[in-house]
This record gives sequence, C-alpha cells and structure tokens, in this order.
Amino acid sequence: MNRSRIEMMGCTIDNLSMEETLQTIEGFIASGRPHQHVVVNVDKLVKAQHDLELRQIINECALINADGMPVVWASRLLGKPLKERVAGVDLFEALMARAAEKGWRVYLLGAKEDIVSRVLQLYQARFPKLVFAGYRNGYWTAGEENAVVDQIAAARADLLFVAISSPKKEQFLGAYQARMKIPFAMGVGGTFDVVAGKVKRAPVWMQKTGFEWFYRFLQEPRRMFRRYFIDDMAFFGLLLKEWRRR
Repeated sequence: MNRSRIEMMGCTIDNLSMEETLQTIEGFIASGRPHQHVVVNVDKLVKAQHDLELRQIINECALINADGMPVVWASRLLGKPLKERVAGVDLFEALMARAAEKGWRVYLLGAKEDIVSRVLQLYQARFPKLVFAGYRNGYWTAGEENAVVDQIAAARADLLFVAISSPKKEQFLGAYQARMKIPFAMGVGGTFDVVAGKVKRAPVWMQKTGFEWFYRFLQEPRRMFRRYFIDDMAFFGLLLKEWRRR
C-alpha cells in the first residue's frame, strides 16, 4: 500500500484510516521483519520539541498514527488534513480481534501484574482462538532489562503490546525492537487499565468532540493537572507558529 505522510511540529504522521492501518500491519506481520509503531498526540508532540531522542524514535517508526482529535484538527488548520484519528485503544482492540482470526501470536507487556493478567483472561474468554505467546508486568530493574528482552524474543510473538508510560515505552522499543524481532510492536500506554476496568474511557461523544482528555483529567485531577493545563498548553503556541510559517 502506498502511504502518504505529513509533517507536523517536526514529527511525521501517516495519513491512514483505521482500516488502512490494519492492512499495513498485516503486511508487516507477513514480512516477518521487525516494525515499531507509535501514536502521536498533543502531549507527545510537545515533548518531542525538547526531547530530541523521542523525536528521532517517532520519526524512525515504521507506522505513526494520530491519536487525538486536536492533532487531526491541527492538520486541517495547516492545510494537510489527516483522514481520521486512529486511537491506540481502538487499534489494540481491532488487532486483538484480527489476531484471533489470523492466528497471530500476542505478547502483553506492562502495567501491574493483576492488570495485565486480567487483560489476558478477558481476551482468552472473548476470543478462545487467540494465541498468547506470553505476558509480563511492566516493572523491572535496569539489571533485569536484558532478561526481559530475551524472554520476549524467545516467545516468538507476532504482536507485542507495551503498556508503560511515555517516553519509556518508545525508548524501550527503539532500543530493543531489532533484537526482539517482533514483526509489529506497539506502545499502548494506559490501554490495559481501560480494558481491565481500572480506568473508564470517555463517552463516545467526548471522544469525537475532542474532550476525552477532560474526562481523563476528572478521573485523576491531581496527577493530570500539570500535563493538561501546563505542559500541553505549549501545543497551541507551536501550532500558531507553524500556521504562520506555512
């Protein structure tokens, strides 16, 4: 599939629909070669302005989706509209269903032990044909990291989902994806918490109108205040600067 890409605030984004994204991933898995995926949202675009390692990792990924309506709206304002938002949690759900259909082997990495094991149990019940290559929680020391990587590589999974925070998950995959040789590796952030029922996802109308972030803030105001109301506010200044330049 021929893919068009846009550039926004120094980061590359694939202009793909959800279905086109799934078809691209099918091609990755059929190739057997390692590919890294990343989603770009407001927070990541802001972080990438001063974290040059993160920006490089993003731009070197084989597949980059826009997760966040503000990013889609910004693309329209800048005259290079993205087809749609491809949310990480929705892509994860679609890939789990397709893995059950295609016989792809899945590895789950991240979150607390009770959460990741709960996610595995829920999908085993939902898709009896789904094959799990393995799972592990997201807590390990620097001295244990090589063993974790070797464990994942030995599992020979087709899909690896990494549910740890940014930019740690991007750095982990950037450092070890070639060694683990997973055809498709994807960071999924807090998706395991949503699937396990620990965190509630915003109603559909809030997702479509770009207020999903506010729903998340209401759930954990102390933890999320700085991110949404201080750090991410830089996005609007960056957008204005890029709009004027273009």
